[in-house]
Amino acid sequence: MTIPRPVELSAAEARRIALRAQGFLGAPDRRAGVRGTLRHLGAIQLDTISVLARSHELVPYARLGAVGRRTVEDAYWKPTAAGAPAARPHAFEYWSHAACILPIEEWPHFAFRRRAYRNRPHWNHELPDGVYDQVIKQLRAEGPLTATELGGAKRTSEWWDWSGTKVAVERALMYGEVVCVERRGWKRVYDLAERAVPEDLLHDELDDTECLRRLVRLAGQSLGVGTRADLADYHRLRAEQVDAVIADSGLVPVTVEGWGKPAWADPTALRTPPRGRHRTTLLSPFDSLIWERARTERVFGFTHRLEAYVPKPKRVHGYFAMPVLSGGRLVGRVDPAREGRTLVAKQVTLDGPKAVAAVAQALTEAASWVDCTHVRVERVDAPDLREPLIGELARLVG
Repeated sequence: MTIPRPVELSAAEARRIALRAQGFLGAPDRRAGVRGTLRHLGAIQLDTISVLARSHELVPYARLGAVGRRTVEDAYWKPTAAGAPAARPHAFEYWSHAACILPIEEWPHFAFRRRAYRNRPHWNHELPDGVYDQVIKQLRAEGPLTATELGGAKRTSEWWDWSGTKVAVERALMYGEVVCVERRGWKRVYDLAERAVPEDLLHDELDDTECLRRLVRLAGQSLGVGTRADLADYHRLRAEQVDAVIADSGLVPVTVEGWGKPAWADPTALRTPPRGRHRTTLLSPFDSLIWERARTERVFGFTHRLEAYVPKPKRVHGYFAMPVLSGGRLVGRVDPAREGRTLVAKQVTLDGPKAVAAVAQALTEAASWVDCTHVRVERVDAPDLREPLIGELARLVG
């Protein structure tokens, strides 16, 4: 038997495939909207930091443009419109790449993780006797509740000092007995999975192999092309879990110029050359296009690091530096802030004079999206590009 040689891709071809798979090359599917973006990406990461907006809002904005922020939240959490046979949710929150919003139809494929959580000890948080059963009983009687409404999220003001109630409900979420049905003021709203998850999806019948095969395939589709490490990182699988199912995942072995490691691609992505308009936009540091540093360096030649948790004197690019995507490349960074109706570019990094127009465009569009009428530039790492950037912003803002 002759084993076919892997498809060979240039670095540029792999980059374009990745951009299209992530929704940044070609016309955006505006009819499918935010829900279509969620299904297409397979996971949208949540994070507490809010500068322009929270990351789960920035992700669809980066692909679709100025979609309303209320529209984004409703798309994730609002069930099927009234008049349908039954209210059916579109998403649930669970541990994937991190805490992520996931398409509701993928609930069965996280059975392997729910089983793993049930079969191992948890954290250093103590769970007082009887509290777990009490939380389940209260949710059953009263319906969806936050941890505060269940009896309190914390014992003290320290963020890590969870109450017994919070420990219990988070454990129930990990086990799959409870599900987060929305975020209210950034607090999770919990309900029983038996009430919130559609009956046809509410099961743990799939074995680990079937779950892993599905998630590896989804990662390949969402990335377009990736190494084993890329595929594993997307839903935070272990390398050996990817190895166990990659041959049966439906992904195609490829070699990519300059990558130095074997890779796999979505066969559909290989059949159609990626073409179309490139998106110019600011990216959340938690965007799935760039959330893995090694892949970002390999695909874009761009070193990206979130510095929010770095001591201020040691920051290089700023607290929440957002990479700027334009023409299929990462051409700079902006560390933004808001002061009233002014978007402040506290620190700007530009990849040369050609990046000025793209960064100005990205800033102008972002300002409009968050209802800012002015853009103010503070520091530009290349001082000679500060005035050209301010001039271009003035031209765009009018």
